Amino acid sequence: MRRWLHRFNRSGLECLEDLGGQGRKPRITQAERPHIIALVKRPPLGRPRRQADGALEADDESGPPVWTLDGLTEVARKDGIEVGRSQVRRILLAEGARWCRTRTWARSNDGEKTWVHGTLRVQDGKEVTMTAASRNSAFYQQILQRVENANPAGDVYVVTDNLSSHPSVSTRPWHEDHPRIHHVFIPVGACWLNLQEAWWRLLRKTALAGQSFASPDEIETATRLSTTQLNKRARPWIWGRPAPPTRPLRRRYTYIL
Repeated sequence: MRRWLHRFNRSGLECLEDLGGQGRKPRITQAERPHIIALVKRPPLGRPRRQADGALEADDESGPPVWTLDGLTEVARKDGIEVGRSQVRRILLAEGARWCRTRTWARSNDGEKTWVHGTLRVQDGKEVTMTAASRNSAFYQQILQRVENANPAGDVYVVTDNLSSHPSVSTRPWHEDHPRIHHVFIPVGACWLNLQEAWWRLLRKTALAGQSFASPDEIETATRLSTTQLNKRARPWIWGRPAPPTRPLRRRYTYIL
């Protein structure tokens, strides 16, 4: 309304007609849209992929590990296309293209399920992972032993849920022999209080999304490679949302009647 008032004060009624060419200009051109769609079909860099001999190996650790919306936006901007994450999503939905979805666990081609155990050190964002055939007390004690080895000094407080293997009868004697390890159990139904749950999303996108594994050994290889890549660019984790940016002062108008 203010713009229309200023136009009327400058040029009168003739300036109130539609001038054309108003509104926000599109960020990308029609020639750049196919380039973004073609990115989905191109294998991403830095992701464990199968070589000629059948082994899994990460070709390049400098690129995004999997084609997510953030990864597509980052590569598109590097290619000279100024586009936002939400616009990439609208383009892919309009064209019927699909980006990678994730799962909470991995299964090999022979039907055997493999679980991934892990712990996040929030101080620096480093992760300790291991694969196991089950979620029983024996494997849980193994991951706790790895956590203790990765933190040789001081007490270690493990924030975890109330899974039966965590406070089990066989786990309690293990804690007596390792007094530096302390359990902090979160309330039932409040897994979002554990920052480890957020890190699982990164691992699923990096190691498991869209993959087809022939054996549990390949799942272990993909997990190990992805954990190494994520630890190289790890940062401290802080629970909660970041502070909103400060809104700049808007122009103030004074009207004299």
